[in-house]
Amino acid sequence: MDIQHINTLGKLKESGYNSKSVKDELRYNLIDNIKNNINSFEGVIGYENSVIPQVERAILSKHNINLLGLRGQAKTMIARKMVDLLDEYIPVVKGSEINDDPLHPISRFAQKQIKEYGDETPIDWLHREDRFAEKLATPDVSVADLIGDIDPIKAANLKLSYADDRVIHFGMIPRANRCIFVINELPDLQARIQVALFNILQEGDLQIRGFKFRFPMEIQFVFTANPEDYTNRGSIVTPLKDRIGSQILTHYPKTVQIAREITQQEVELSEQQKHIKVPEIAQLLLEQISFEARKSEYIDVKSGVSARLSISAYENLVSTAERRAMINDEKSTQIRLADFGGILPAITGKIELLYEGEQAGVELVAQGLIENAIKTLYQTYFPEIKKLEKEDEDKPHDAIVRWFAENKGIEILDDSPDSLYKEELSKIKPLKVFVNKYIEGASENDQYFYMELVLWALTIHKKLSKHRFDKGSQFEDLFGDFIKGL
Repeated sequence: MDIQHINTLGKLKESGYNSKSVKDELRYNLIDNIKNNINSFEGVIGYENSVIPQVERAILSKHNINLLGLRGQAKTMIARKMVDLLDEYIPVVKGSEINDDPLHPISRFAQKQIKEYGDETPIDWLHREDRFAEKLATPDVSVADLIGDIDPIKAANLKLSYADDRVIHFGMIPRANRCIFVINELPDLQARIQVALFNILQEGDLQIRGFKFRFPMEIQFVFTANPEDYTNRGSIVTPLKDRIGSQILTHYPKTVQIAREITQQEVELSEQQKHIKVPEIAQLLLEQISFEARKSEYIDVKSGVSARLSISAYENLVSTAERRAMINDEKSTQIRLADFGGILPAITGKIELLYEGEQAGVELVAQGLIENAIKTLYQTYFPEIKKLEKEDEDKPHDAIVRWFAENKGIEILDDSPDSLYKEELSKIKPLKVFVNKYIEGASENDQYFYMELVLWALTIHKKLSKHRFDKGSQFEDLFGDFIKGL
C-alpha cells in the first residue's frame, strides 16, 4: 500500500483498507510468522520451549498478558518485542490525541473532523515503533495520569463548562489507543488505581469523571510483576487478576551455556573486546557465579539474582584487564583469574542478603560466590579434590603441592605485565604438566588461566595457602603457614 499518497479519508476508502483491532494485528501477524517459521521474539534466549510458546498462545487467544517473574527475567524485553508483530503502519485521523481510526472514529474531535470535511478529512500514518507505551507503576501514579481528568486550564481557555467533554485531558492509556500498553511492576500500583482499570480491560471502554460516554479502547495490555512484591509492597487485586487473560511465569536461564549466550548478547564492549581476549572458561566461570548466588544460603532467593549481574560483571571483568593493559602499555591482553577481583562491585550491588549474609558482610559473601564457582567449574575439567584423603593414596595434584613444599611459592600481582604473569606461573613445572594432561587443545594463553584455576581450587580445598595483599596474591605451601604461625 502506497501510504505516501493516501492522505485523506476518501483515498483510504478507495484503497480498500480494512481496519483491524490491535489484538487482531498481533494474532494475524503471529500466525504468518509461525507458518513461515519466523522467530517473533528474536533475541529472547532460553525461553524457546517454555515462556515463548505461552506468550504466543496468549496472543492467539487475544488475551491481555501478565508476565510474572523475578527481576532480570526479560519480562519487559518480551513486551517490547511484541511491537514487531504489529502492522507496519496504521491510519489515524490527523490531529487526534487518541489515534482515532478514520473508518471508526470514537473521539468528539475525529467525529467532528469527518462530519465537517467528509472524504477530504486529512489522515496520518502511525508507524509500529510509535505504538508502544510504557509506565512504571509507582505509589504516586494517579487515575488522572493513566486515564485522564478534567483540565481547568483548557476549560478556561475555551470558555467551556466542566460538563463539556472537550475539557477532558486524556491520560496515558487513552493516548495509547490501538497500541501496546505496558505497566511494569503492577503490584506497586495502588489498589484504587487498579480498580480504575476494570472497565478498560473487560468492556474496553473509558470513563472519566462520570461523563456519560463510552470510548471503546483498542489496547493490548501487558503487565509485569515480581512475586516478591505480593508480600513486600502490594498485590494485584483479585478482580483485576480475573480480567487478565493469561498469566505467564518467567524463569532464569536453566544452563550456564544459555546464561553465557544472554550475556554475550547484552554486553556493550565492542571497543574493548577488540584487544581483550576472554577465554571460554572465564565466561563460564562468570556465569557460574550467578548460579551459585541463586542457591546461596546468604542471599534472599525470593528477591532473585538478576541476569544483569553477569552482564555488569562481564563488563567490569573486561575493563579490569583493559586498565591493566594500559598501565603496562600493552596493546592486547587476556583475562586472568586474578581479574575476577574487579567484578566485586557488580556483585555487591545486585544481591539482597539475608540476616546471615549481612552478618558476614557483602564483600565476603561476594568473594565466597566466586570461590564456589571455581570449585564447581574445577570439577568439570579436573579430578575431584577430596577433603579426606588417605596418606598413601596417590593423588593427581601431589606433584603441585610438593613443589610448593620445596619452593618459596609465587606472587601474582594484579597489574603485572603479561610476561611477568606467565613467568611466575611457569615456575611451577608440575602445574603445567597437570593442566596439559587434562586439558586438550587449549591455546597457550588459555593454559595460564587453567593453571591459575588449579591454584585457586587447591587453596579453596586447603591444599595450598593464598594470602591477599594490596597489590596481588601470594600462593604458598599450607604447612609452611603453620610453621610460621599463620
